[in-house]
Amino acid sequence: MSTMPEAEVFVTLGIDTHKHTHLVVALDQLGRRLDELELPTTTVGFAELYAWASELGTIDTVGIEGTGAYGAGLCRWLRDRGVVVVEVERPDRKLRRNAGKSDPIDAEAAARKVLSGEATVTPKSGAGNVEMIRVLRLTRRSAVVSRSQVTNQLHALTVTAPPALREQLEGRTTRKRVAIAAKFRPGDEPDTVLAATRYAMKKLALRFRALDAEIKDLDRQLTRLVTTTAPKVVALRGVGIHTTATLLVTAGDNPDRLRSEGAFARLTGTAPMPASSGQTDRFRLSRGGDRQANAALHLIAVNRLLCDPRSKAYVKKRTGGTKANLDILRRLKRYTARELYPLIVEALTEAEPDLVPAA
Repeated sequence: MSTMPEAEVFVTLGIDTHKHTHLVVALDQLGRRLDELELPTTTVGFAELYAWASELGTIDTVGIEGTGAYGAGLCRWLRDRGVVVVEVERPDRKLRRNAGKSDPIDAEAAARKVLSGEATVTPKSGAGNVEMIRVLRLTRRSAVVSRSQVTNQLHALTVTAPPALREQLEGRTTRKRVAIAAKFRPGDEPDTVLAATRYAMKKLALRFRALDAEIKDLDRQLTRLVTTTAPKVVALRGVGIHTTATLLVTAGDNPDRLRSEGAFARLTGTAPMPASSGQTDRFRLSRGGDRQANAALHLIAVNRLLCDPRSKAYVKKRTGGTKANLDILRRLKRYTARELYPLIVEALTEAEPDLVPAA
């Protein structure tokens, strides 16, 4: 009879996430398939998963698809209990065609990516000021889009309105047009084209005012949160509240995701991409990374061309004039990312919430 002690089993989990259920596959440290489990996307289901995996062995790492969508709740629940969670990208379509598609196959593929070291990205914690900024920005963006739609509809109604009404509103600014339309008294049951048009314009004007007030309130909340979270970033020349908010949301609440300044450049799409061929040695703009963060850095670079002496001096040195080409903007965005990286990491480190394991 063998007296050798039984080796400890370290469990790696791969999870394919969905709206109502998640499919989990467990592997041991040698890559052997231990078991699979389907669970509901509730706290009861999460507790069932934790207990099931603990019976198989010591939970090592969990790889989850869609940590920013259907897997966000489970990711946050596991992190609160001290479990190491890794974000796993969707399987490559070519590999998926060759291997087939099912929830167990996807979950096992996620676990094997974690076990092989292919998946190493730390998901956003979604538990601090940056998550609050993200949800407020999301709401503000939809309100801005809706206000633009109302503006366009009000303009379209002005173009097709009866002559007397069109002459009253044509050539006015949007806010002046809204002020005039909000004072219309078309009655509760309009019975002519003129009355119906005035009725519709009044409704649009009131909607515009409501959305405008909503945007101003959201701007106030964002200003408070952003200046509290990253005051040194906001204080920089050419950097505003909304560009700072965009960069913070891209970085996430947990600063450990940003392993280096170069990684932050890749994340924001500002790292130069080699495009050399033969005797031509050059770099081009990156098409990857978070495009909203890239747009924020582009806006900062453009603003600095107008107000920053260093940026103006750099353009003059490179071109001999004052007009920046795309290559100059690429370089300025890269320099801006390099300048902002330590300040963003410092801000996130100071604002990082303490993750205490839940009972």
